[in-house]
Amino acid sequence: MSLVTLDYITEQTPMGANLIGDGATFRVWGGTAREVHILGPFIGWTPSDATRLIPTENGHWWGFVRGAKDRQHYKLWVVGEAGGGFKRDPYARELDWDAGECVIRKDDFAWHDTGYVTPAFQDFVIYQLHVGTFYTPRWPPALGTFLDVAEKLPYLADLGVTAIQLLPIQEFQTEFSLGYNGVDYFSPESDFSVSDADLPPYVERLNKLLTDCALSPYEFEHLRGEMNQLKALVDLAHIYGIAVIFDVVYNHAGGDFGNESIYFFDRQHGQDNNPPPLFTNSLYFGEKEHAGGRVFDFGKPQVCALLIDNARFLLTEYKIDGLRYDQTSVIDHDGAPHGWQFLQNLSSAVRATKPNALQKAEYWGVNPFVTTPSELGGAGFDTTLADGLRITLRSAISAASAPGDHPVPMARLAESLWQPGFAEHWRFVQGPENHDLVLRDSDNSREARIAYLSDPSNSRSWYARSRSRVAMGICLTAPGIPMMFMGQEFLEDKQWSDNLAYRPELRIYWEGLEQPDPAMRDFLRFTRELLGLRWRQPALRGNGFRPTYANDEDRILTFHRWVPGEGHDVIVVASLNNSILYNYQIGFPAQGTWLEVFNSDVYDNWVNPTTAGNGGQINAQGVPLHGFTTSASITVPANSLLVFAQA
Repeated sequence: MSLVTLDYITEQTPMGANLIGDGATFRVWGGTAREVHILGPFIGWTPSDATRLIPTENGHWWGFVRGAKDRQHYKLWVVGEAGGGFKRDPYARELDWDAGECVIRKDDFAWHDTGYVTPAFQDFVIYQLHVGTFYTPRWPPALGTFLDVAEKLPYLADLGVTAIQLLPIQEFQTEFSLGYNGVDYFSPESDFSVSDADLPPYVERLNKLLTDCALSPYEFEHLRGEMNQLKALVDLAHIYGIAVIFDVVYNHAGGDFGNESIYFFDRQHGQDNNPPPLFTNSLYFGEKEHAGGRVFDFGKPQVCALLIDNARFLLTEYKIDGLRYDQTSVIDHDGAPHGWQFLQNLSSAVRATKPNALQKAEYWGVNPFVTTPSELGGAGFDTTLADGLRITLRSAISAASAPGDHPVPMARLAESLWQPGFAEHWRFVQGPENHDLVLRDSDNSREARIAYLSDPSNSRSWYARSRSRVAMGICLTAPGIPMMFMGQEFLEDKQWSDNLAYRPELRIYWEGLEQPDPAMRDFLRFTRELLGLRWRQPALRGNGFRPTYANDEDRILTFHRWVPGEGHDVIVVASLNNSILYNYQIGFPAQGTWLEVFNSDVYDNWVNPTTAGNGGQINAQGVPLHGFTTSASITVPANSLLVFAQA
């Protein structure tokens, strides 16, 4: 007699394992599979007629099993043309990686309802981090975890960022891939979790954060397992006013798939062909390769459904505030002719699920059509990663770091401040560092961090400190959603690696903030207070923008920000000149007193006893200049960023 029944089964039965009644439903897309079995302690581990799921006409297999319970393990046994074998459920919410088994999980996390609302898109300031290497208090040997990131939330809130963007957190088989070679999309990475044995101190410390906020504490059971620990990170982030963005990889899967993954899921012939595997038989994938893995077959509705279901699941199950889509250009190009339509369907489905969630696409080269509404033929995303400012800013910093008083390409930098083709500034994300750019490859082929680029001979020199302030200052005052990479806010000068066992010297240098490196503390103060200015000055988040002056010989750039229809005008002056410029004439939008609301020179050896500047204000009464009706003579500190706002 079969132990699998059709109790609780309807056309709306969700994929994967879902607890209901006195058991659980199971549903999987089996493709051409001849049999699909559900195995576990609630039904037995040997495939038989009693464990066989019930087929449907569309290639799905489903059934209800009485007695299945939360946290019990299970696996699938799939029989196809190439024989039978174990497979993991593509929709498994959690994995026991040591056992190689899926885990049935219910949604029982103790969320705190604080009324948190995802920021408006123009109010995003993104802090990108890798969970395993951002903060590693138990290294060696333990990597960082979701709960370690959670412990740093007060720091991040004090810094003033409004969102953290986590590099991919889905389970991946290879030990190192930055998370971009995942194969199990619904399960969080088990290496980022804390074991039950190590959990009590975390419970105590996180509950201290909750009691400080007058909120109810977690119980031990609430924080068991990677699924609940990731939810705790999101929960606490919202308590501290910080949005959470997940980085998802829908263009390809793999690297090292393993025989029990979605690779050749219905066990057709072709996986063991040598050379090469017969990828047309691999169910989920086409013949294109990307980043060591396989590009999804976007011509199959079931493949597209898996990925769209995953996006919806992450938004609803984990209550996150946005998704960053990896290499959507690969989906468009290598997924042709169906990739673009998939992108449109994906963005539409996510918007219907959570309209205020930020959808950020990576697309190379930068293409404004990615952020055009899908009903107008675009991909329908909200914003896209841009490289114009990143390239020209790094070029200017690099040119300035060479000895001498030669010109620096400030005019080219001015032209790049607004990414061409975009109507709203928040439609593009910009910043001089990111995980791809400053990664330490085996051949060290990536780029330097800004502190090192600013002075390759000494990343703690005055030149390095001051030029790094200019780079960060432009990033936080220019149009676009600014994004910084972990450590950038305190002058981290090393490239990074997710393989700390091989590259332990590349750990983020948190210890320097405590005592040995005052330059780090000064730079952190600079970043924090400039972010504070961003919230006090609406123009720095407004859509009004015009580059007003650039001089390569003087190494000077100025630009105007405002809120259309409201004003709140500010003028930003950036200098990469190694000398102070006195009586430098700059155009201003209106006559009268303008406050010097920010001066980066103050933050060198805080408080800088030799600060150059304008005594807190200037008086604009000069001749028309730079397209404005008036001007003022100002002092521009060497290698500095100044911000003026009307009194």
